[in-house]
Amino acid sequence: MHRRRLLGLLESYLARYPEEQARVERIRRFVETHADCFERTCRDGHVTGSAWILSADHRHVLLVHHRKLGRWLQPGGHADGEPDPLSVALREAREESGLAELAALSEEPLDVDVHAIPACGHEPAHLHYDIRYLLVAAPGQELRRSEESTALQWFERRRLTALLTEKSLLRMERKTRAALAARR
Repeated sequence: MHRRRLLGLLESYLARYPEEQARVERIRRFVETHADCFERTCRDGHVTGSAWILSADHRHVLLVHHRKLGRWLQPGGHADGEPDPLSVALREAREESGLAELAALSEEPLDVDVHAIPACGHEPAHLHYDIRYLLVAAPGQELRRSEESTALQWFERRRLTALLTEKSLLRMERKTRAALAARR
């Protein structure tokens, strides 16, 4: 079963974050009941992968200003048939930032989220079942914005709570602080 790896990741994630049981169970149920969960043609929604990218010194996080949604978000996107969400997160991070050298701090997700995507053009409203990873960029790389965004910018992590109101972004930042503290 091509979904087995993701289901295992969700089980491991739930063991680390039992307080997120409702969100994890929602994703698990979706994955179990939709054999096409990794395809954007799945009308109810689809699995996506995204990246919380830190600068090499860990002081900044890279965000994109999403063209369609009009908000600052982490890079990420559709699985397009790829059942490994870390591979999806790495691919999308590279495509949306121009950063070729990225390393995952863990093969375990940093965060998971379910969010609604509004209808746009021929695409109906649907849900993204997002599996998110903590990545670090090698130093000295030049950023290159993709067509999917209007801007691409490094933000000081210590100022994020003053700049952002998006709960899931702030949640990723809190988890990042904890993950980095645990590595010391």
